[in-house]
Amino acid sequence: MKEAGYYTTDGGSARCALCPHNCIIKPGGAGICGVRENTGGTLYTTIYGEVTAISMDPMEKKPLYHFYPGSSILSIGTKGCNLKCPYCQNWHISQDLTARTGVYTPEQIVEAAKKQGSVGIAYTYSEPVIWLEFVLDCAAAARKAGLKNVLVTNGFINPDPLDDLLGYADAMNIDLKSFRDETYRKVMKGTLPAVKNTIATARTRCHVELTTLIVTGINDTMEEMEDIIDWIGSVDKNIPWHVSRYFPNYRHDAPPTDVDFMYRVCEKAGGRLNYVYCGNVAGGRFNDTRCPSCGTLLISRSGYRTTVRGMTGGVCDACGFDLRIQR
Repeated sequence: MKEAGYYTTDGGSARCALCPHNCIIKPGGAGICGVRENTGGTLYTTIYGEVTAISMDPMEKKPLYHFYPGSSILSIGTKGCNLKCPYCQNWHISQDLTARTGVYTPEQIVEAAKKQGSVGIAYTYSEPVIWLEFVLDCAAAARKAGLKNVLVTNGFINPDPLDDLLGYADAMNIDLKSFRDETYRKVMKGTLPAVKNTIATARTRCHVELTTLIVTGINDTMEEMEDIIDWIGSVDKNIPWHVSRYFPNYRHDAPPTDVDFMYRVCEKAGGRLNYVYCGNVAGGRFNDTRCPSCGTLLISRSGYRTTVRGMTGGVCDACGFDLRIQR
């Protein structure tokens, strides 16, 4: 175990300040995430360096479509999460704290990334916020080695640790799980304002893309999708939005998301946002990237096979539009 950051003590109890739960943890207890424990008045992270999964993945799998498209990135994850989504697609590591792990140092992770020709390191699979101490150490080592740092996160983090994280983050894909605070509180056990703050802050400091998993019976109404579209558009219409299909998993057994509904959402979003994508639909529509200005096809995707054409750097060759695509 390693002493955690972002906490204060009061009479033997530890108040964790990492995420908006702000758990008050008594001696012998753990926070909601299950991986930050109070031992003798000191808060420890119990998962420093504990990796449940490590693999080279296509960047598009994160999903990041406008950040080094067609590249591969070393991806690592741990166990635990600070949200409790009943439909979690990775519940076997995010909710099962008995998941097997291997122990790595930041230097070993960076060396593995370099040996495999990775563009960087992605902190993904489960929630990277909950092992922020290890992520920050890895990210600092990666930055020193000239590697990029990518986070796939639920965005449920307090402002101070977010500020520290954004000192090293090059790109983030942030889940916007719902646009109803009541749903966040009752279903995911989080809050919508905290996630919106993370998105609004992060987009000013690194590359940001958003993902919404449309879950049958939870957020699958056009009214809610339109609210999400309008909000993203008010923040920045150039933020790529990934609409993803849910499949029954963990404790939620409703049918998979209706594909026709997803397409209607994407069509609606296309009137307000410049980049809209549809994920988890085999052979589906809304996978390619076209220039919002002239319509030229710039990136075609089939599964994780990506072909980039018609742009220099992140600028459209045909019309000179700044696509804000990092390569």
